Amino acid sequence: MASRGPGPPLLLPLLLLLLLLAAGRVAPEKSKYYHMQSLCKNHFLQQLYRKIDGAVLQSQNERNLDCVITFQTHSILQRFMLRFDLLQLDCNDHLFIYDGAHAVGNYKSDLSCRNTRQKVGSIYTRTNFVTLKYVTDGWGTESNGFKLVITAFKDKMGVFPEHACEDFRCNSEFCIDTDLVCDQVDHCGDNSDEAGSVICSSNELGTVLGMNSLIFVVVIVSSLLVLCAAIVGLTVCLCRRAGGRPAQQVVQPPPTTTFPLHQTYGSNGSGLTHKAAPPYPGATCVYPPGNWLHPAGLKLGYSVARARLYCLAK
Repeated sequence: MASRGPGPPLLLPLLLLLLLLAAGRVAPEKSKYYHMQSLCKNHFLQQLYRKIDGAVLQSQNERNLDCVITFQTHSILQRFMLRFDLLQLDCNDHLFIYDGAHAVGNYKSDLSCRNTRQKVGSIYTRTNFVTLKYVTDGWGTESNGFKLVITAFKDKMGVFPEHACEDFRCNSEFCIDTDLVCDQVDHCGDNSDEAGSVICSSNELGTVLGMNSLIFVVVIVSSLLVLCAAIVGLTVCLCRRAGGRPAQQVVQPPPTTTFPLHQTYGSNGSGLTHKAAPPYPGATCVYPPGNWLHPAGLKLGYSVARARLYCLAK
């Protein structure tokens, strides 16, 4: 028996899965959000370099922490800008910032209760790595913590010429990834990637029912595929049920047969024909003994001769 390929009920879900995977690939990578309590958990991923275009680190009253986190840019031509939206540390807590891939040597900044976000301003690395070491004690309040925005950028200094920015250029001449634009996070430092951006206006126009146009198309196509799969499955089920029922046999009544008179009563040369005794279904017809086919018997008429033919039911 020849093997069949995947039918429509199996093919449609596969197409739906491929469509969702494709949508996931083209979906932009917005700012990643991390909480220090989760980043500082002791697990094997803690020592890995986290490659980011942009990230937001949040801390609130974490106690007894002593952890190190390292971030890396996707390109060696990039470096990091660090800017605090909130900085209110306890006096016994310290946030060390290292310009490199390890928490060794001289740190770039040592932040504690004596620092405010206005005084610190923006911090820039010279490499494409930044390492944070966060140390806290066992005491604090809910108001202690920070909110740190980390952005990978290119500038027109050094090997990066001014005309080489293929992404989004801030008013400060920094070049950041386009995916970081219009994500409600100020990555440029002057908010030029948010409120005043032309891209944000086009993104607002490209929404349908509050959803991104791409997401809306994926939802509609997915719904249609699921509906088609349900219809095909129902059709196949009904066809299988109909094919499993035995066909009803219709008994056709036997046709009326006419015979010549000499076949029915004997040959008298008249050539007349009469209807034979009906051959009922399931009956056996026998002829009674005697010379009832004699020509003299035919003078009794058709009804008399017909009466001498008996049909016995089985």
